Amino acid sequence: MFWLKLALCLICGYLLGSVSAAVLITRDKDGNDVRSKGSGNAGATNVARVYGLWVGLATLAGDGVKTAVSMLIGKLLLGFPGIIAAAFACLIGHCFPLYFGFKGGKAVSVSAAIALFLDWRFLIYLLAVFFLTFLFARRVSVCSMVAAVSFPFGMLIFGGIPVFHWYGLALGIFITLFVVFLHRGNIKRLINGTEPEFKLGKR
Repeated sequence: MFWLKLALCLICGYLLGSVSAAVLITRDKDGNDVRSKGSGNAGATNVARVYGLWVGLATLAGDGVKTAVSMLIGKLLLGFPGIIAAAFACLIGHCFPLYFGFKGGKAVSVSAAIALFLDWRFLIYLLAVFFLTFLFARRVSVCSMVAAVSFPFGMLIFGGIPVFHWYGLALGIFITLFVVFLHRGNIKRLINGTEPEFKLGKR
């Protein structure tokens, strides 16, 4: 029964994670796919860059809802192990969405939603890291990677190993490695000095 429930957590998390708010919202705006614009990424940052702040925030909210629903299903099915399994699967679905050619976002918004679901203070901690980094770097990619690197430490600070257990910490480490890996193109541009500063769209 445990393995069946675990499989259901993973399947539901992946299918929900594959619902790309960025693609759906921007198609409704002008019929185009945001992945053909800006950085080519189906994430809230690129949506805000192309369509403006409010559309970016709507995308962020959509990503947050699907993550929360995934983790809630995991909690109902299997408790904390289900939460972690569903969060992991939702993260994979967001970045490699089944419904949109396996081309999605870079895991940042879903990672933030995971932190919020676990502990609202965890999200505040990540936002503080993100915005403090932005004061110096002015590049969202750098802020995202620094926040991702701080994710496992947040898992330890807000709850600790007795609460989150090893699989919770494993998810935090995975998020760090996964986010950095997905930003490998940004890293190359940073090294070459061609990574642009973040600017909001005017729509």
